[in-house]
Amino acid sequence: MNANRPHGAPDTPATASATESAPGRVVLLTTSHRVAPGLLSWPAWQALHGADRVLCADGAHPQLPYLREAGITVEQATPTAEELVDACAGDRTVVVVATAEGEPRLTDGLARLAGSGRVPMPSLELLPASYDLPGARLLDLVQVMDRIRAECPWSSQQTHKGLAKYGIEEAYELVEAIEEGDRDELREELGDVLLQVVFHARIAEDDPDTPFSIDDVAAGIVTKLIHRHPHVFGDATATTPEEVKQHWLRTKAVEKRRESVTDGIPLGQPGLALAAKLSSRVRTAGLDVPLPKGEGPGYELLALAVRAEAAGVDPEAALRAAARTYRDAVRAAEGLDA
Repeated sequence: MNANRPHGAPDTPATASATESAPGRVVLLTTSHRVAPGLLSWPAWQALHGADRVLCADGAHPQLPYLREAGITVEQATPTAEELVDACAGDRTVVVVATAEGEPRLTDGLARLAGSGRVPMPSLELLPASYDLPGARLLDLVQVMDRIRAECPWSSQQTHKGLAKYGIEEAYELVEAIEEGDRDELREELGDVLLQVVFHARIAEDDPDTPFSIDDVAAGIVTKLIHRHPHVFGDATATTPEEVKQHWLRTKAVEKRRESVTDGIPLGQPGLALAAKLSSRVRTAGLDVPLPKGEGPGYELLALAVRAEAAGVDPEAALRAAARTYRDAVRAAEGLDA
């Protein structure tokens, strides 16, 4: 037993009578499987050490070895609500270590019993013993991806090249959700983009020559973010977004050892976006580079894109917005809803 009453303290008849009639206390202890077992809060350890009985329905619960190592006697039991109330009689404390699914049958039974008014109920306490940290659900995503990669006939055969087109599609769908202002769609599309990152990282683990994992990916971007934000993590100062951008470009140029401001710009991106990116690099670097002379729509679009970027307008987004308006006009001409 994990007695919570001082040993050797005699009960007077009045005290003994009151104790025998006291309904006691039930503590439902919940833990997160995303936190290492044994890392429980101090109130949780106090409740466990002070309990008269500790029960757990799952004999394979990940916390049990650590509880027993700490001297806690844990009984594997699945009591009904009535049995639990009886176990608390006499002012006893019973801690129930909840399984991964929680204890819905037990809590529903206790609620029904309390609502009946037939029996004196023990005090009921929900005690979270460990909490998820921000980002903890990402661990679930990694585990799910591991299993899919191992067991799904399609996913197990995928390669970086085979998935590349999906990454582009998901990125465009994300942009569309942002431009439409649909919050539910935005959340879903962010998840789809995140899946691409985790999927590619999982494929990379199987590479026989140069494997890396999602942890390596995360470590790399953490290092990069800290290094490129000296005004946050170092002694540098930046009070405006433009100064932040200057910090970013300077540190990036040093990291990449680039010779030209155009280095690192992907030439395969959509034309208007490419033109705007080149214009942005030129303007930020303070270069005076005249637009090339030429005839035809390509040069006209280039000039428009440069002009839009200088005015703070994303030409790619502007053209998409205009195209959507054109689409609505076409549907209206067809007698359809926009």
